[in-house]
Parts: sequence; C-alpha cells; structure tokens
Amino acid sequence: MEDLRARFVEGDEEAVRAVYRQYGGPVQTVARSIVGDPDLVSEVVQQTFIKAWKAANRFDPQRELAPWLYSIARRTAIDVLRRERRPTTGDHEPEVDVAFTPLSFEQTWERYEVRRALDQLSAEEREVVRLSFLVGLPHAEISAKLGVPLGTVKSRSNRGLKRMAVALGHLAPSGIQTGVSDVEGAKERP
Repeated sequence: MEDLRARFVEGDEEAVRAVYRQYGGPVQTVARSIVGDPDLVSEVVQQTFIKAWKAANRFDPQRELAPWLYSIARRTAIDVLRRERRPTTGDHEPEVDVAFTPLSFEQTWERYEVRRALDQLSAEEREVVRLSFLVGLPHAEISAKLGVPLGTVKSRSNRGLKRMAVALGHLAPSGIQTGVSDVEGAKERP
C-alpha cells in the first residue's frame, strides 16, 4: 500500500488509476451524502480526483490516502453546493432552496461499509438483495423479474443477508451479537 502511495505522489498513471479504483466508491459515498443529486455527485467525484492528482506531489506517502481524499471530496462537494445555490441569470426558472442536513462522518462510513459488503456478494445474491431492500420488491416480483424460481430468490436473499451480517458485524454496537439467527428473521418477504 505504501508503494502505491509513493507511486501516486510521483504521478505514476497506473497508480492514479489504482487509487481511483480503490477509493472511487467511498469518495462517491462522501459526495452523495453531501450533494445528493447524482449529476452533482459525479462532478464532485471527478473534481476530487483531479484535485488529488494535481496536489499529489504535496501528499506525504507515509500517511493514509483515504482521509486526505475524503476531505478533498467534502470540500469539493460543499463548493459545488455553493455554486449551485447562486442565483441564475437569464431566462432560467428561479432556484428553490432545499433543506439540507449532511450525514455525519459515521453515517457516511456506515453507508460505505454496507456498499462494500454488498459488493462482496455474488452477482446473483447482490441483485436479489438490491431489488429486495433498495428497490423494495417482494420476493415474488423479484422471481418474476429475474425469471428464477421463488425458492431460488429466497435462498439467494438468505445467503446474501448472512454474508452481509458477517461482513458488517463490526458495525454492531458493543454488547449486541449479530449472529446468523438475527439475520434469518430480519427480512421475511412473502
């Protein structure tokens, strides 16, 4: 890892790509927690990595990249929000201020951890969990949508949830055990 940071500081193109692959998801999570709008999230992620690339020669390779990149992303997202809130000129419709409550760092980190645990599932399990919990479809609709038997949907969901519970066990408050039995009854869908 230290080798990657050193190569990043030197401007090695492959190292820059590797840093993007490794930290693009978490930076996107930070951006989404602040700006919300998917178009603006993409802009924040892009600007974050451009700023990091331009400032790489000032980064200490002995330090971790993640906190540095997250702080760049946070400042960039705030700048983008400020820019978007400026009044428009011309024939545009007036902008409407929307109440904004940014997520705490802990909430952002937990979302990243959930996303990472979800990404570790097999493609089949991930799609079932996504359709069930993020889209809100019942198992019967997921079965029809994916063209697989209902039992297959249920078993993929069960396996996926068990794996996520293990992967996210470190997020449980101390004293609470997140065993497999906790997960089995957590989301029963007809």
